[in-house]
Amino acid sequence: MFAFTQPEVGREPKNHTRINTQSQPADFLFSFIFPALLVAALLLAVIVLLSVLVPYIYRRCCTSKCIKVICCQDPLHSVDNEAAEAVCDGGEAKPSRLLSLDAFRGFALTVMVFVNYGGGGYWFFQHAPWNGLTVADLVMPWFVFIIGTSVVLAFSSMQRRGVGRLQLLRKVTWRTVVLLIIGFCFLNYSPRDGPLSWSWLRIPGVLQRLGFTYFVLSLLQTFWGQKQIPERAPQWSSAAQDVLLFWPQWLIIILLETLWLCVTFLLPVPGCPAGYLGAGGIGDDGLYPNCTGGAAGYIDRWVFGDNMFRYPTCKEMYLTVLPFDPEGILGTINSIVMGFLGMQAGKIIVFYKRKNIHILCRYLVWAVILGISAAILSKCTRDGGFIPVNKNLWSLSYVTAMGSFSFLLLGIMFFIIDVKGWWRGQPFLYPGMNSIFVYVGHSLLGFYFPFSWEIGFQQSHWELLLQNLWGTGLWVLIAFLLYRKKFFLKI
Repeated sequence: MFAFTQPEVGREPKNHTRINTQSQPADFLFSFIFPALLVAALLLAVIVLLSVLVPYIYRRCCTSKCIKVICCQDPLHSVDNEAAEAVCDGGEAKPSRLLSLDAFRGFALTVMVFVNYGGGGYWFFQHAPWNGLTVADLVMPWFVFIIGTSVVLAFSSMQRRGVGRLQLLRKVTWRTVVLLIIGFCFLNYSPRDGPLSWSWLRIPGVLQRLGFTYFVLSLLQTFWGQKQIPERAPQWSSAAQDVLLFWPQWLIIILLETLWLCVTFLLPVPGCPAGYLGAGGIGDDGLYPNCTGGAAGYIDRWVFGDNMFRYPTCKEMYLTVLPFDPEGILGTINSIVMGFLGMQAGKIIVFYKRKNIHILCRYLVWAVILGISAAILSKCTRDGGFIPVNKNLWSLSYVTAMGSFSFLLLGIMFFIIDVKGWWRGQPFLYPGMNSIFVYVGHSLLGFYFPFSWEIGFQQSHWELLLQNLWGTGLWVLIAFLLYRKKFFLKI
């Protein structure tokens, strides 16, 4: 039987057969493997095209005033009643909700569900063994980036409504605690051992990291982010006021990144060279078998013991014996930095409201700066740079590379969805507005029918891909039905 691997869940995966596409002959690749992916891609393209055209045609057919009013009564316009009324009356006001951000979140979540279900057995939908990037390595930093952007937009809105700092702190603390509880209890659940068992409990985790990152970013925005936009800034600073006004936040982030660099490269790890960033095991000619992750792995093993991820992505290729958690303590520092880049994207939207060209240009500038930084740090190689791109370590080059991708993707979606209105974000909009429900649901129910079933022909990508797309599509459908029922799980 083929069982799906869930890279982010800290329990032992079941025995499974993985189709190794890297070692297959070229004729086999093109004649057997990629046609399945090509057919699936074409079908998905048709579905996405229909999801865009059908609503567009429907809206064009809504000619009567009564139907126009009905068409406007959806959750996208319920955020701001005055804006909704203006749209229905043909006014110039637009919905206050940033649709591109929901679509970005939903796109990242959909890809995450697909790769967690197995990605059709393709190697490029699995996490990289150590250094390098695959599709699966992109989605987690996208989520962190979106958290930062959402924090700025949400707190700015609450500031305009007069919400006090103490009330903000209570709300932030409550959300953080709930995310930690869900991460500890629900995603550590085992049908055999019950909700919690210390023998296999994983203390770090995806929701734990997201919750802690959200907490730190919210504190930054609560204490040092409530700035009034100056009507007339000095000419020398007007081009960078969205950075200069928040210098305390930047100072804290610089100190955090300095801490990460010092600990990573200067902390003495027994039996390992200073600044070691390798996988250990048989890597580096087997010279450092017990140095997996260097300082990051050493700190996590000292703090958590065995209560961490026991089956890291490097285990199969490098034959490592030590546990290593990709959501460990040291990597959380760079997760905060990644979220802070998302906060910068949100500040640009707030500072340059209704100046779409300025927003898009600044997104492009940030993408170029971060992309060049990643290229310099990694020397445009997988293993030979100053700091290789590594998702397990959440290395600085990984953060800058993912920040560049995030600014580009959000900018493209912002232009297509919010500026031009060519697309409303379907179908990614629906899981994006119920992300917690979809993430927890697919983590708990992913191994059960109808989301998965036993594989009859294990060497075929067709059945694996069909099953993984089917499971992912079901969650998108569930999110759509919840959207129609106006049910949105929020914490």
